[in-house]
Amino acid sequence: MMGFQTDNQERLFYSFNLEDHVPQNHLLRGINQYLDLNELHKHLAEHYSHTGRPSIDPELMIRMLIIGYSFGIRSERRLCEEVHLNLAYRWFCRLGLEDKVPDHSTFSKNRHGRFRDSGVFRYLFETVLQRCMNEGLVRGEGFATDASVIKADAQRQRAVPGEEVIDWGNPSEATRPVKEYLAALEQTNPTATPPKSISLTDPLSSWTAAHGPAYFAYCTNYLIDLDAGIIVDVEASSVSKSAEVDATKKMLDRVEEKFDLKPTRLVGDTNYGSAAMLGWLVNEKQIEPHVPVLDKTERTDDTFSCSDFNWNEEADEYRCPEGHALRSNWRPFKNPRNQITKADTIIYRSSKLDCVACPQKERCCPNTEIRKIARSVHEDARDVARKIYLTPEYQESRRERKKVEMLFAHLKRILKLDKLRLRGLSGAQDEFLLAATAQNLRRMAKWLMPVTQEDELMPA
Repeated sequence: MMGFQTDNQERLFYSFNLEDHVPQNHLLRGINQYLDLNELHKHLAEHYSHTGRPSIDPELMIRMLIIGYSFGIRSERRLCEEVHLNLAYRWFCRLGLEDKVPDHSTFSKNRHGRFRDSGVFRYLFETVLQRCMNEGLVRGEGFATDASVIKADAQRQRAVPGEEVIDWGNPSEATRPVKEYLAALEQTNPTATPPKSISLTDPLSSWTAAHGPAYFAYCTNYLIDLDAGIIVDVEASSVSKSAEVDATKKMLDRVEEKFDLKPTRLVGDTNYGSAAMLGWLVNEKQIEPHVPVLDKTERTDDTFSCSDFNWNEEADEYRCPEGHALRSNWRPFKNPRNQITKADTIIYRSSKLDCVACPQKERCCPNTEIRKIARSVHEDARDVARKIYLTPEYQESRRERKKVEMLFAHLKRILKLDKLRLRGLSGAQDEFLLAATAQNLRRMAKWLMPVTQEDELMPA
């Protein structure tokens, strides 16, 4: 017999408990279990007035933002709608069925005001990281670093050449991204090469053609622990190799200072294999660089490369395949000279008399009278990296480095952060911090949540 829904009179009273309607294996239960916001009000206290009308609870807004970044809800307007309709979201935000959801405009006002001034997103990230450490998910033995390009909220049509003089108008009436740019411009070296294009909407974003047609973007830099893939630090930067290296240095120093975490090895790609970076890792930080050496001295035209010359540390000279010396000084000077070039290298030269009669000249220096070798002042650190490159431990590190690339794929495909909504470097930093916090919370919840009987019966 076919059944029909009855049109009964509405009930006057309901007995309803949100706790009973959120599945035990729901991701938000795990996130809620490991999210500690007990000190949030204390952290924000000085940024709120002691008089006047009570504001919306900042913990409620933080919980709503965590939902948005954890489930890829990019629009704050849509986030408010989802929290209004979804019972699990209401439960996580500690809202009853009749409690009102804040308006979406509240987030913009707090993001650009007290949240940014107080550094609450950095505080939130570090609080979650400390919980990951307490749960034993961070060993601190090996770190990996990498950067990923994220599109900025800036159109290509709103761009001008970098050499063009731009009238930004009255600074007091400028937008937040323009004010950030003008403030950063005062601290920039005036002789620095101007960028190819500047966005009038978001001037601090970088013009890049790294992946197809050029666009404006920022870089998110991750420093992760290789044990469970927990993000130990995140930093926003411009899109350039030097900016990525500087961001990694900043993150390593900050993690060591804040959490007393110093890895024994750092894993990275060739971008982090410059001589200066390797020298900083080996000589200043005493960290093993599991990084390919960025070496542009190898030749492919069948002539001798620098590796074909033998280095003698005691004599401070190279020896060519024929046994002739290459020295930085062929005669003594009364006043010692600084032989280090602007590129942090020392030039070693052969003798013209040796090269003229050498039978291997066509394979050594066919187009010049003598052979020159530029030796980096950080060559000892480069040699350390070359030796590590030949070890089985390096091959293992190379496989483990894929964890950071997987986090970037998760960031863009699952959390939908392939394009920024906030502008300016501070806006990018806020978004990257919240996304990294969400990734750590998701990882912690999935790794540490107890498996229920229902989960064991579910098919894989």
